[in-house]
Amino acid sequence: MPSFHIQQFGCRATQADGAAIERQLLDRGCVPAPSGSDADVVVVNTCTVTSAADAQARDAIRKLHASNPTTKIIVTGCYAQRAPAELAALPGVSFVVGNSHKPQIPNLISSPIPNSAPDFVPAASLMEPSVFSFVGSPHAPILIGDVFDQHHLLVAPVLGGESNHTRPTLKIQDGCNNRCAFCVIPFVRGKSRSLPPETVIAEIRNLAATGYKEIVLSGINLGAWGRDLSRRQDFLDLLRQILDQTPVERLRLSSIEPLDVTSDLVALFASSPRLAEHFHMPLQSGSDKILAAMRRWYRSEHYARRIDFIQEQLPHAAIGADVITGFPGETEADHAATVNFIDSRPFTYLHVFSYSVRPGTRAATLPNHVPPAIIKRRARELRALSEKKSREFHRTQSGRRLSVLTLRHSDSTESTEWTPALSSNFLKLRLSGQWQPNQLVVAICPHDSESLARSEQFDQFATSVCSAGL
Repeated sequence: MPSFHIQQFGCRATQADGAAIERQLLDRGCVPAPSGSDADVVVVNTCTVTSAADAQARDAIRKLHASNPTTKIIVTGCYAQRAPAELAALPGVSFVVGNSHKPQIPNLISSPIPNSAPDFVPAASLMEPSVFSFVGSPHAPILIGDVFDQHHLLVAPVLGGESNHTRPTLKIQDGCNNRCAFCVIPFVRGKSRSLPPETVIAEIRNLAATGYKEIVLSGINLGAWGRDLSRRQDFLDLLRQILDQTPVERLRLSSIEPLDVTSDLVALFASSPRLAEHFHMPLQSGSDKILAAMRRWYRSEHYARRIDFIQEQLPHAAIGADVITGFPGETEADHAATVNFIDSRPFTYLHVFSYSVRPGTRAATLPNHVPPAIIKRRARELRALSEKKSREFHRTQSGRRLSVLTLRHSDSTESTEWTPALSSNFLKLRLSGQWQPNQLVVAICPHDSESLARSEQFDQFATSVCSAGL
């Protein structure tokens, strides 16, 4: 069987897809390779949320081909779904597989990849998904179809510790029914669809039985889970079922829309130490004018109320946000409104995105696009603000006893003096001493992120958390 390597880009949902492919390939007897240059086949799992993400994927493909021209490169993911012909034209690419056909990748890898094959490209724009046909192409074969006709979620068999994951990701929802003006993701992932609750429970039980302490639930629009099922389900009820019916020791949400963060949801988090005190809620802008232009479903006051819900019941919770700077028509006053909104509230970190045109989106047709130099400057200001908020949050946690999960070192040079760890409220700490990954530990938060946290291992998570008063 061939050796393989998976190179990941993008969000946790994309990473979950890649890890599920990895699990399937391992089950078929394929052999993992330590790097792309050592593999017979490399799967490049792409993101297309920004033009920078596209460029990053193209650069990775060129480097893979240069390092080993005999390696077969299969490109998949959101960029592959959006612009397959661009990728098929790159040297070294053997197949381009859209999200629509991602489940077929194990069949491509576990059987010989032909040197030539019928080539397929969509005749219509991806923004018109109802009229797909196939025509010839001089480049690599393309497998692509209508993502709006997809019903599967690429999750089973569920991933475990592949690719050195200490905290496995379970994707329980895919696609999105919203149409934010800047976002191409609904057009490359399709409509919202959910993993049935009994499957979610079974997968989490399997992961917990394997020994994983923390599981991350992910989705493109996680709070929309269950709305598409034949018997409509509620995300809050699913969380209750997971707590009641599985032994998972810590459950973390990847990202959730602000309007799905209700007082009842926060109350559930406050009631159970098994739910990580961490809310990542996309903000995008603190200007109501820009939020309206973006076609977001809330205004700054609604978002602020969600922060109030969290602060009232979980005063030590991490609150993160995505922010887009330079959206068409964004003035200096709009940018200032975003900076002021963030600065005056207890955010703990930001993911800052510089706006880039995504073909087929409504924002691409808007007037008054912001010059790149101004976007760069605003992004720099927001990233500086993010660093400031992170330092402030760390200071508020100094001296507290935190429940942390030990992680693997991110590089091959493993320190024997400290071990990376992640707290329930998303503080990234350096734990004094050498610890095996996937251990729950009580640690005293140091005064700054460069110091080492003092720690004490424990076996009974719930009991220890209660006795420590966390």
